[in-house]
Amino acid sequence: MPRISAATIGEHRAQTRDRILQAVSRLARVQGIDAISMTDVAGEAGITRTVLYNYFPDKAALLLAFTERVTQYFIDSYERELPEDASPADRLRAFVRLQLAGLLAHPHPGAADLSAALGPDAYQQLAEHVAPMQRILVEILESGMESGEFRVIDVAATARMILAVIGAERVPLISGAVTVEAAEALVCAFVLRALGSRSAA
Repeated sequence: MPRISAATIGEHRAQTRDRILQAVSRLARVQGIDAISMTDVAGEAGITRTVLYNYFPDKAALLLAFTERVTQYFIDSYERELPEDASPADRLRAFVRLQLAGLLAHPHPGAADLSAALGPDAYQQLAEHVAPMQRILVEILESGMESGEFRVIDVAATARMILAVIGAERVPLISGAVTVEAAEALVCAFVLRALGSRSAA
């Protein structure tokens, strides 16, 4: 039985869970999320597979927990980086920058491949976990419309298109063909111009 170093069993479980998710993060940068096995994660975290399965019954559950953590990190970073009086264009730039940085920090396959790997039910749960990030983007677009900075016909459709443009930089970023800074400049210029923003210049 693993030695409990924390003050309580609850703290020990939280520490172990955190160690597991940190292991997923490290492996994702080296192998990509789709290539990670439960054996890989257990070895990287310094625990047995039996212990790992006590926390996460399968890879889908593990990836869902990891995605939830990454999403919360994104939201915290976004809120920490921006002053309250940031313009819609500045908020959009920050959103794009953090999304691109996340693609590089936590490489993963495209939506179709991920859906095939996880199955439709787990993929739907994954989509629900990233919904808070999509809501942030919708709020940015709505604030830009209210201020007259953006021209948007369909907010939900526009948000999906922007996320698709960001996602298109996934392979170039992971392969090293572009930097986060270069991808940010390209995506922001394209998106802001499409939104009719004066900040596109």
